[in-house]
Amino acid sequence: MINRKINRDTLVAIINNKNDLTIALQQNWYRIPVKTQHTPPSVKNKSLKYIAFYQTSVFMKEAFIIKWYGKVTNITIVKRNQLLPEEPRNPKSNDYYYKIEFKECHLLPNPIVSLRHRRMLFVNTTYNRLLNSKEFNDLFIESPIEESLWRKFQNEKINAERQFMFIAKPLFYYLDFALFCRERNIDVECDGDKFHLSVVAVNYDKKRNNHLTKYGWVVLRYPTYQIKNNLNDVVGEIKETINRYGGLEISSINKAYKSFFDDGNQMDLFG
Repeated sequence: MINRKINRDTLVAIINNKNDLTIALQQNWYRIPVKTQHTPPSVKNKSLKYIAFYQTSVFMKEAFIIKWYGKVTNITIVKRNQLLPEEPRNPKSNDYYYKIEFKECHLLPNPIVSLRHRRMLFVNTTYNRLLNSKEFNDLFIESPIEESLWRKFQNEKINAERQFMFIAKPLFYYLDFALFCRERNIDVECDGDKFHLSVVAVNYDKKRNNHLTKYGWVVLRYPTYQIKNNLNDVVGEIKETINRYGGLEISSINKAYKSFFDDGNQMDLFG
């Protein structure tokens, strides 16, 4: 659940081919299909002020980073064949797209790195977060209980991925916090009382839990009151679960893991 009181005027969008990055840098526009179900509200209502770009694996040494951004000047709806007049005619030629125009692209003072090679569609954030984030997870602005748990994770050096997209075709889910362990991965969910207590939400959560379990995930759910009043106990239980499944992955590159202990929060590292 997101915090709707914050004005998310900045969008991080995916760039998954070199031609689209060239268009962004030289022609100063980006496109989003109108028919997609995931168009950010700030694009639909034209309140978007800044756009930045997350580069995928095709960029090799510059993959999984955000380094370019621009100030939005206009958003219109245009047919693909007008956006890309030199492209050979194809089934998408008459599809409509949001054309997001912006001033020249600027380099971020410090590129934002994704420590895990992750899939994404869009991240709605603020300009301040964009300029001050060091890594991908710093961009997210979610509900107060998620922010509270995230700060606790940071203090305890629990390496979590926020709003991690897990794909199990034809479905996909955004996990509040994904923890990658040696034996099984853990999905930690923060359940806001108003939303998650409805009959529809309870049924959806059960179905979602079962689906994730089928794919090997352990799902831990914590309601608002528990995170607010017993945060230490919540994190203690999460640590115990991490230990039970072989320790938490430190890095997706070197595959080292760590376990957590109660005596002074000391950590044991093992490869």
